[in-house]
Amino acid sequence: MRSDTVTKGKQQAPHRSLFNALGLTPEEMERPLVGIVSSYNEIVPGHMNLDKIVNAVKQGVAMAGGTPIVFPAIAVCDGIAMGHLGMKYSLVTRDLIADSTEAMAIAHQFDALVMVPNCDKNVPGLLMAAARINVPTIFVSGGPMLAGHVKGKKTSLSSMFEAVGANAAGLISDEDLCEFENKTCPTCGSCSGMYTANSMNCLTEVLGMGLGGNGTIPAVHSARIRLAKQAGMKVMELWEKNICPRDIMTEKAVLNALTVDMALGCSTNSMLHLPAIAHEIGMDFEIDFANGISEKTPNLCHLAPAGPTYMEDLNEAGGVYAVMAELNKKNLLYTDCMTVTGKTVGENIKDAVNKDPEVIRPVENPYTPTGGLAVLKGNLAPDGSVVKRSAVVEEMLVHEGPARVFDCEEDAIDAIKGGKIVAGDVVVIRYEGPKGGPGMREMLNPTSAIAGMGLGSSVALITDGRFSGASRGASIGHVSPEAAVGGPIALVEEGDIIKIDIPNLSLTLAVSDEELEKRRQAWQPREPKVTTGYLARYASMVTSGNRGAILTVPGK
Repeated sequence: MRSDTVTKGKQQAPHRSLFNALGLTPEEMERPLVGIVSSYNEIVPGHMNLDKIVNAVKQGVAMAGGTPIVFPAIAVCDGIAMGHLGMKYSLVTRDLIADSTEAMAIAHQFDALVMVPNCDKNVPGLLMAAARINVPTIFVSGGPMLAGHVKGKKTSLSSMFEAVGANAAGLISDEDLCEFENKTCPTCGSCSGMYTANSMNCLTEVLGMGLGGNGTIPAVHSARIRLAKQAGMKVMELWEKNICPRDIMTEKAVLNALTVDMALGCSTNSMLHLPAIAHEIGMDFEIDFANGISEKTPNLCHLAPAGPTYMEDLNEAGGVYAVMAELNKKNLLYTDCMTVTGKTVGENIKDAVNKDPEVIRPVENPYTPTGGLAVLKGNLAPDGSVVKRSAVVEEMLVHEGPARVFDCEEDAIDAIKGGKIVAGDVVVIRYEGPKGGPGMREMLNPTSAIAGMGLGSSVALITDGRFSGASRGASIGHVSPEAAVGGPIALVEEGDIIKIDIPNLSLTLAVSDEELEKRRQAWQPREPKVTTGYLARYASMVTSGNRGAILTVPGK
């Protein structure tokens, strides 16, 4: 056992004395030490129930003969961090989570790990750590929130943000806004649409790192507690068989995740996190992969914000396995991949049934024959940009309009809410990328304001920042290279015509090469917005959005 390094032999007597101080018995030190990485805190609604999940995992581990030991991981609530300085600290926590978990797991020589995440950067950060540490590991999330109900309709956090825009436009009353505020988020759990947290928890199932139901069983259902106990027991099987994350998270598994991503219509943030996870297993992930996979993968689900269904509906319809079973009818998955069940993907999904063809479209009757995400390229985004195609209305799939240019999110929001953006405009928000932000803020406030004010079918938004999974409409993010490094988005001027053609995967600035070169010669780098602390270190090491905003050693 790895833990023998700290529990066996006379040289380890000092180590055992410290375990004694923890209250561990000799019998517990004889068993495998299983680290339970708990993301529990009292500020993130998706994490406030994780103490119960962790206790259930501990029971499962102990029942199966292991010694469970809990240590923490941090998490930021993107909703609470949205629209202010705090959002600069969201994406950057992914690497803090991965680094700190790596440090804790190796410093204390755990034999196996159970990761208990739920929201946004927490899930990919722990998947990255799992690949690095590479001891037997299983994931069990805290589960999604139930949908809210306002005026007889289901709602989610995207509805809440859009209600603010609708109120600013005089479309709903203050009383209506208050009703949304009080009813939109009715329970604990990760917000109820196919946003980033739920996207990544579903893709954890597809990657093979979570049991069936990990992404969809609601946080408040007792089945979630049972799942956590099963995960605790299952990690001991993984330990006995020495099945490790890199045996599971292979290149084929990552491609499976990207395929199911397309069918589910996941958050565009998955196109930051899948490359980062792939990087940890040594896979060179080009975001262009998305278009090739999208071309042959039908979009089967329109969960909020793309449509009127929610995570609880997907769960009742058969969950992620049912979606995978539909895709397997067209042989779109690598079914020989190993998973934490100890079985292959094919074995896991062979009995899965689509119980609701209105929630999960049959593969013969998809929403569209192509996937939910698209990577657009052109002279405005030579290295690529990402759009959630499944959440774009038909009339905005091809759009041409004048650029309205803003060098930060706040200025754009002021213009939108001030009525200065009109139908046909293309809002450009730049210097918000990984380096320029720094931290690549999500742009849920401006997209929600556009939608809430009734401009969602006539105004596009382009940014080198990123979007919340709750964003919808012609919202094109991750524009690379970003403005801070002199990418073409830095050269856009007010009134320039921008052409968006999502079906043909292009994003074009209608300015001649000669004019762009003239502007490039005149361009000067901006002074960094942050020069001290973690954000400054992050900005010095982070790569562009098309590479997953991974951290590299400067100069390499």
